Amino acid sequence: MEPQFNANVQDPSFTDVPATVTPGSTTAHTRRTFTKSHKLDNVLYDVRGPVVNEAARMEAAGMHVMKLNIGNPAPFGFRTPDEVVYDMAQQLTDTEGYSASKGLFSARKAIMQYAQLKHLPNVGVEDIYTGNGVSELINLSMSALLDNGDEVLLPAPDYPLWTACVTLAGGKPVHYVCDEQSEWYPDIDDMRAKITDRTKAILICNPSNPTGSVYTPEELNKIRDIVRDHNLFLISDEVYREFCYCDTPVMSAMQLEGIEEQVILVDSVSKRYNECGIRVGNLATRNKELHAAVMKYAQARLSPPLLGQIVAEASIDTPQEYMTAAFAEYRRRRDFLVEGLNKIPGVFSPMPMGAFYTVAKLPVENAEEFCKWCLREFSLDGATVFMAPAAGFYITPGKGLDEVRIAYVLKEEDLAQALRTLEAALEAYPGTKR
Repeated sequence: MEPQFNANVQDPSFTDVPATVTPGSTTAHTRRTFTKSHKLDNVLYDVRGPVVNEAARMEAAGMHVMKLNIGNPAPFGFRTPDEVVYDMAQQLTDTEGYSASKGLFSARKAIMQYAQLKHLPNVGVEDIYTGNGVSELINLSMSALLDNGDEVLLPAPDYPLWTACVTLAGGKPVHYVCDEQSEWYPDIDDMRAKITDRTKAILICNPSNPTGSVYTPEELNKIRDIVRDHNLFLISDEVYREFCYCDTPVMSAMQLEGIEEQVILVDSVSKRYNECGIRVGNLATRNKELHAAVMKYAQARLSPPLLGQIVAEASIDTPQEYMTAAFAEYRRRRDFLVEGLNKIPGVFSPMPMGAFYTVAKLPVENAEEFCKWCLREFSLDGATVFMAPAAGFYITPGKGLDEVRIAYVLKEEDLAQALRTLEAALEAYPGTKR
């Protein structure tokens, strides 16, 4: 008798189902129903979660769905630099084999050279790993760092893959407050109060996904002091460090003095140059013990994808004119969207200072139900809007219920239509607070 799998059963082991008798036999067999791993209980990714299925169904039915839920620049005019496309085409035949487990030397050297150009100390070629995007490296580093029960302080709201990978590695995610009314800056006192003898690391996402906030040097130095005083790791997610609309560049955790051996930096070549599908992320740490532990996991997966690594050098040689034009366009789209959101009655969005997302508060009790309603029940001029409910970026029940994360990678004319559609939807929605 085949075992049966049921992802919805809550029992931690298995349940018995009624006995069956095999024809020709007098023996009754009790069939075991296995459940999903409870390591998945805190694994959420509603950016691509249940509402996505509804959006796909609507598109299949012919509805025009304006996708504000995910930061995927390529379909909306942000093309990969021509030099990168050319290099990729020329070297396709070189992508058939494995690379070294930590990545090609040439790719890691190019990433090191980028760090030098940006005046980031403590990033040597032997300190760097490349991966299948940053997502894989988050998983590798958490698996290498954490024992069962180890705690990691994470921002709330956070990019949900961090909470997921801490959980899957056997760790315990503990979330510190980032307050919307303070433009999403971290509550340093709350961070300090949540440190226990099981705390192993603090994560910062700078600039933040999902809020777009940028940590100030003053905040980073306060966090540095906490890390040093409690002998913790500081994990710095700097995937969006070039997507900054401040007067000064983002300060990297690698520039903090006194904790050089305690910093784990993750960054993305492919995100920076609008090459999301090429998938090349990088991790850097000077900590020899962690470096060796990550290497064990890196060897188990053999090697990162070769194509992204081959084009890493060409990516980092992208002309500054391309970068300047791309970031100016992101800023224009950000300004257009956020100013438009704040003109809609009952909607509030702080102005994000980095990345290409904003978290907006809506005049509804449950943003997830509103997002589903938009897809199922509402359209304007044959189109509807698809947003990510922000509750999926919080692990704490009840947080972010009236918020959505919106990506502003769409072209301006599409953002204008999305704003008109959102305003009309809120006027028509029965649950809108009047």
